[in-house]
Amino acid sequence: MGSRRCLGLLAIIVMFVLIAPMIGSTGIAGSRPSERVTYNLYFGDLHTHTAYSDAWEGTPWDAFKAAIEGGADFMATTDHVPLWNAYSGLALDSEEWADTLKAADYYTSKKFAALPGYEPWLLADLGEINTYNVRELPTSEDGNPLKYKFDRLPDYYDWLVQHPGAIGQFNHPYYMTNAFDNFAYRTDARDSVMNLIEVWNAEFTEEYYIMALDAGWHLMPTANSDTHEPNWISGYEERTVLLAEKLTPDDLYAAMRAHRGYATLDKNLRIMYTLNGAIMGSILPATTSLCTAKIHIEDPDNTPMDKITKVEIVSNGGKVIASLDTDSTVVDWTVIFTASSGSYFYVRVTTMSNVTGGEGLTAWTAPVWIDK
Repeated sequence: MGSRRCLGLLAIIVMFVLIAPMIGSTGIAGSRPSERVTYNLYFGDLHTHTAYSDAWEGTPWDAFKAAIEGGADFMATTDHVPLWNAYSGLALDSEEWADTLKAADYYTSKKFAALPGYEPWLLADLGEINTYNVRELPTSEDGNPLKYKFDRLPDYYDWLVQHPGAIGQFNHPYYMTNAFDNFAYRTDARDSVMNLIEVWNAEFTEEYYIMALDAGWHLMPTANSDTHEPNWISGYEERTVLLAEKLTPDDLYAAMRAHRGYATLDKNLRIMYTLNGAIMGSILPATTSLCTAKIHIEDPDNTPMDKITKVEIVSNGGKVIASLDTDSTVVDWTVIFTASSGSYFYVRVTTMSNVTGGEGLTAWTAPVWIDK
């Protein structure tokens, strides 16, 4: 089974470490396996709608402007594109998509990244996938974007694979009985373009995050509003957080492809998580035998309702392999465990107050994986 299995029984050493915060006002000190990198935390929303599909009102121009005024670092508009003619009146057409691209280019600056995306409707009745970093709509053989239909979910994965840099997100998996066919059809190529999954979209969907990870997908969790009203950013607490070196679309797309980020229901909760010095989203070699997780969490509001009450490390099948009860808005935790505990490890945070109005689950990081 390899040297990482040699330690046998799980050994957990839990330590509070009183050190200066690892997360500063402008960034965090993270690492890749081969180099030292400083990442910034960028907060935004990756799933919103405008009247270009089925929102009540507003255009992408209105949405991006509102996101900037609401203090977001980035936001994606993801209006529907129809894969059935019946929905064509409630979805992006070619002119609206061109205008969306124009609005994103206009509002992207050194202080804000506007990300144009779209959401194909009900792929083979198995789910919907937000699509980013593709500047063309899917089209049929005759070139009409309103007549295209993917009869099988894998077709859309493969269409993404054909577009270098494309990024896909599994949306609100609770919508369907057999969401995404229970995350079947994975290949390495498809895994390389399906990079994100919503763990919050009006409901908790962590069970699907675990199901997808157990099926072998490498995914970063997101928390998005999926708003269909003109209340972009300001109307919601949930945020997707991306760890990137700079606030540019290219840097954010790189973070998404590297699964470098986390989902939070607190709009400014800051998390730093490394495993053996590798930042969340990394893959450690199969020879790894002992894991040292370093976790720093802080809420800059520093109010009693923002206190962190529990921090957990979650592995295969949703098993909690380490847990820490806390009562503070700042937590530093170092924990050591054997790599034989699982093939992936992510951090889950509970606080005194989440969007449901009471104590509960608040944040989930991307895992660090052990290469198998």
